Amino acid sequence: MSLALFSVISSLGIPSFSRAAERPNIVMAFADDWGCHASAYGRLNPGGLDDLVSTPHFDSVAEQGVLFTRAFVSAPSCTPCRSSLLSGQHFWRCGSASILQGAEWDFDIPSYPLLLESAGYRIGHTYKVWSPGTPVDAPHGGSARGFNRSGRKFNGFSQNAMKGDDPDARKADLLDEVRGNLLSFLDPNGDQKVDGEAPFCYFFGPTNCHRKWVAGSGEKLWGINPDDFAGKIPPYLPDVPVVREDFADYFGEIQAFDAGLGVIINELKRLGVYDNTILVVSGDHGFPGVTRGKCNLYDFGTHVPLAIRWPAGMKKQGRVVDDFVSLPDLAPTFLEAAGVSIPNTMTAKSLIPVLESEKSGLVDAKRDAVFTGRERHVAAAQPDFTPYPQRAIRTDQHLLIINFAPERWPMGSAPGYGEPATRMPNVAQWREDTMVGFRDMDGSPTKTWIVTHRDSDPKLFDFAFARRPRVELYDVQKDPHCMKNLADNPESQPIRQQLESRLMSELKRTADPRVSDNVIFESAEFTKPYVRKKKK
Repeated sequence: MSLALFSVISSLGIPSFSRAAERPNIVMAFADDWGCHASAYGRLNPGGLDDLVSTPHFDSVAEQGVLFTRAFVSAPSCTPCRSSLLSGQHFWRCGSASILQGAEWDFDIPSYPLLLESAGYRIGHTYKVWSPGTPVDAPHGGSARGFNRSGRKFNGFSQNAMKGDDPDARKADLLDEVRGNLLSFLDPNGDQKVDGEAPFCYFFGPTNCHRKWVAGSGEKLWGINPDDFAGKIPPYLPDVPVVREDFADYFGEIQAFDAGLGVIINELKRLGVYDNTILVVSGDHGFPGVTRGKCNLYDFGTHVPLAIRWPAGMKKQGRVVDDFVSLPDLAPTFLEAAGVSIPNTMTAKSLIPVLESEKSGLVDAKRDAVFTGRERHVAAAQPDFTPYPQRAIRTDQHLLIINFAPERWPMGSAPGYGEPATRMPNVAQWREDTMVGFRDMDGSPTKTWIVTHRDSDPKLFDFAFARRPRVELYDVQKDPHCMKNLADNPESQPIRQQLESRLMSELKRTADPRVSDNVIFESAEFTKPYVRKKKK
């Protein structure tokens, strides 16, 4: 192929090289609020929390493909994370899609599903892809590409499974819903064949791991004993019965997602397309409603599971890879696998060389760090609708975080904490209503315990809600829970300076508005109040 012809084909976004002769199907199984918890990781590092969760279907994908141990999100907040995933860029390059409430999709930003559709793929999605934001699921074809014919009850898995006297029957009904929704995309005429000749790109995005879930459901539905979590709760959280039960219920939702993944796998096999499919399984950030989880740049908020199976594109199965991977890397990976030109705007790097390698451990020495950050999550978290801006760099040994507005409250304000010291909300309000205070942490039993025990256990309260210094530096090998900030230690200054320099270089290289002369994230467009639209 001549260079001129290659350029024309690439500009049109159509398949451009020999890999496109047998273009793979692409299935993304993406769980809302699923941090890095899976039994595959428990086997790698026994003795921790992951000993207590069972994810056989995720594990099978890893065993037949690649398990990544260092996959991180670009932002630990739903919409910004998904903006980066779909666009193949750092979240801060996505305009108003860089925030959660108030996000709008800019169609000038290329997204991998729409590029694949332009290249002849059939695209579809079930449950959630990109939201909250306007238009909903825009970068994956919007509502026109949604396939939810059998319903959306799986999104409230424990709420629905706990209804009635037969939880097992209810669980089966919810898994049938997953099957029906998938088949409404792949085989709507019911002839037991995938419709059409075109390859497909499908996104399975249930939200059941997002709160709320039913207290006690982890044990009732999945046999997960809360008492087994004693001694395994991270030290910045209270190791008390209500928190252990919260963990058990969360792990139950993870197992529900894994059961849904099993349905997807079985149907792909039954329809004869499993081995010509890239199957990617991951989540959009960490545990919601707990200290240092969702909306935090510590590993508990940004580290996510990742397993990829692609028989045609892998020479060796069952590898465990320690390269640092950022989820935006998936977009150029999918495009390259499909033979579609990767837009220059994508700052992420394709994983194809890593997938094609036969090595385990560190495959690409250049993948030695990831960059994360956040801006606005809940619009009303701060009194003036401003964000809590952070950026971070995570390497093998260190995590360095810059808090650009340390005078603000990291999880938002509350009565007496950035707001007038009026009467504090009661227990039921803290548990059920995220909006009563510290709004960037979801309402939960764990949040309730921490807030209501702030006088008797102020240290745990501070870990969750107190203001933070401008710079945080942790040695994650010696201190994996990030309990000791080394930023001001004299002996830590060389590594602090090195990491700050590298982080700022990446932010400037990729035109992060946060370090520019025009910090748009503090402007009226990004700090306006958010009014949730009522469903018609």
